Amino acid sequence: MEHAHGPHSHQHHRGRPHQHAAATPQEPSSSAVEHTCPMHPEIVQLGPGSCPICGMALEPRTVSASDAESHELADMRQRFWVSALLTLPPFVLAMGEHLPGDPIGKLVSAEISGWLQLAFATPVVLWGGRPFFQRGWASIVSRNLNMFTLIAIGTGAAFVFSVLALLFPSALPHAMGHADRPPLYFEAAAVIVTLVLLGQVLELKARHATSGAIRALLGLAPKTARRVREDGSEDDVPLDRIAAGDRLRVRPSEKVPVDGVVLEGASAVDEAMLTGEPIPVEKTEGSRVTGGTLNTSGSFIMRAERVGSETLLAQIVHMVGQAQRSRAPIQRVADRVSAWFVPGVVSVAILTALVWGALGPEPRIVYALVNAVAVLIIACPCALGLATPMSIMVGTGRGAQAGVLIKNAEALEILKKVDTLVVDKTGTLTEGKPKLDSIVTAGGVSEGELLALAGALEAGSEHPLAAAIIAAARERGARFESVQGFEAHVGKGVTAQVAGRDAALGNSKLMQQLGIDVSAHTAQAEALRAEGRTVMYVARDQRLIGLLGVFDPIKPTTAPALRALREAGIHVVMLTGDSRTTAEAVARTLGIDEVHAEVAPEQKDQAVARLQAAGKIVAMAGDGTNDAPALARAHVGIAMGTGTDVAMQSAGVTLVKGDLNGIVRARHLSEHVIRNIHQNLFFALVYNALGVPVAAGLLYPFFGVLLSPIFASAAMALSSVSVVGNALRLRRARL
Repeated sequence: MEHAHGPHSHQHHRGRPHQHAAATPQEPSSSAVEHTCPMHPEIVQLGPGSCPICGMALEPRTVSASDAESHELADMRQRFWVSALLTLPPFVLAMGEHLPGDPIGKLVSAEISGWLQLAFATPVVLWGGRPFFQRGWASIVSRNLNMFTLIAIGTGAAFVFSVLALLFPSALPHAMGHADRPPLYFEAAAVIVTLVLLGQVLELKARHATSGAIRALLGLAPKTARRVREDGSEDDVPLDRIAAGDRLRVRPSEKVPVDGVVLEGASAVDEAMLTGEPIPVEKTEGSRVTGGTLNTSGSFIMRAERVGSETLLAQIVHMVGQAQRSRAPIQRVADRVSAWFVPGVVSVAILTALVWGALGPEPRIVYALVNAVAVLIIACPCALGLATPMSIMVGTGRGAQAGVLIKNAEALEILKKVDTLVVDKTGTLTEGKPKLDSIVTAGGVSEGELLALAGALEAGSEHPLAAAIIAAARERGARFESVQGFEAHVGKGVTAQVAGRDAALGNSKLMQQLGIDVSAHTAQAEALRAEGRTVMYVARDQRLIGLLGVFDPIKPTTAPALRALREAGIHVVMLTGDSRTTAEAVARTLGIDEVHAEVAPEQKDQAVARLQAAGKIVAMAGDGTNDAPALARAHVGIAMGTGTDVAMQSAGVTLVKGDLNGIVRARHLSEHVIRNIHQNLFFALVYNALGVPVAAGLLYPFFGVLLSPIFASAAMALSSVSVVGNALRLRRARL
């Protein structure tokens, strides 16, 4: 394998960070692209090749928009067709003697038939089967026995025996064959190689299809964008030449080129490929638009803000790629079985040969060889190894199409087991776009003066409530005075000097900390909170001068999503820094039974830990920086795609649209994927549990039935294809 420092170092690299390209990458040559193994993602090398552990063909780490087939698939297809043509003559010659009247034997003598079979089978085995022998030998040298070990030993044994029988017939016991000549198995070796090649072609094509979701996402990005120059002229330029700040025109039926904000015009944009929602979303001046979405009706001019690898589409492709290369805990089952599986099969094959050689009917050596080869060929562990990674690859791609981004396979597996969902209020249950709708003044201060002071204080804050106050103040034409000594008190509010006077804005905890009496307005504050308003006090020179009530509407999707989660047996817990009265008002509206209010950011992490200590499998949904520790602590962290980058980095699942319906979809996805993995593991294990004893001849004493190595190779090829085919059903899973 190739290490990061140079070619042919024969090392595999664990834990190397993945460098992601832009969503519209240039198509590099395959030799310049990092490749990895779907079963062993720690294996990384430049260019195509084979995994030193399992022998499977490596795949590009970064999927391109091109649907072109891999070099490995093209090579295997060529070997298959040539081998199939060359296999037909020895197969006909060998099977002719079993036809009534032996018509082939009347035309061709047994000796000439043997030499013809050798002539046709040799290129099939040595050229067509060369990749299998190379990988089989590499597996023995590296002591990583795998499916190719079994194929190489089985096919090689049949071919070498036949060559010896043809060249030195007198050296073998005459009782081995008919008419005093040993049997030949050139046709068996050739057919086995051809069928294994067919299985590889079908498997590689199916594996290529597992990346279809990523290619579909990559294909969303247009190749060009229409840039509006300062003089008003417009021209089409390649997407990689678009820079942040460029003004772009998006016309009807065109795709939005990059992430940005609408400057002029209005339209409806179809965001189904990113959010899974089929209804177009109205976009007006100030609305954000996402690269890759489809503009359906009107025309608008936008300002580019995120381009290249910074766009949401590029981040989605990167995240899905990471998830597809991650390993689910359930994979450990297959790993433990595979660790002893191949050595166990080789042992069974040797035991089979010994038993048939000692106790079987004549010709004993022939029976011993044929049955040992059948055991080696049918017991392919490839299906077992593919069972989990194929389902993860297809499942995470399907999730991305529905707006559910899975960061790693472990999160996908645990989601199905979650019994408790902890949700933040602002931005998770609510829109996260609060509006100031209540103003109460005190101490003879006017509303304009109160708003001007509050706006000046909040100008340095990034809290969503701050944006609501600033917007309201500016709407009323307030002018903000100069601010010095600004200080944010996490979970409480802010303090500063405005125009040289001490000022503060925050909740009752901050007022208590500053020694400011708010008791005269407690009843008014409680009344606002009972209506679901978040109340903030404003003080100047240690005196209360008013309070502000901010309302954050509940998302219309929240109630039905919570109802679906409760029906699925999930207990919902609200965790918020807001006052208890406000939190309980929202909880009553949504039917949430357990509420923890006035929780400081550092206490959210502790609350999740307490639930875990009680034996709960906890998922945490949030969207803010202050949610990041709790998201990381939970068994599964779920970030709203509308939230902060810190929250998204801390979470195992990101919901592109940012509503709780995404959690319902994510849970359904987890159920589909885990069920699919269980099916694949069952198929693979039962297949081998039944196939190996039959191939060893267990049924022969009772029914006289033996499994030909040819049929064993066909069954082996179909086992891997059936596992990948079952995984591909996830592309149609209803979420």
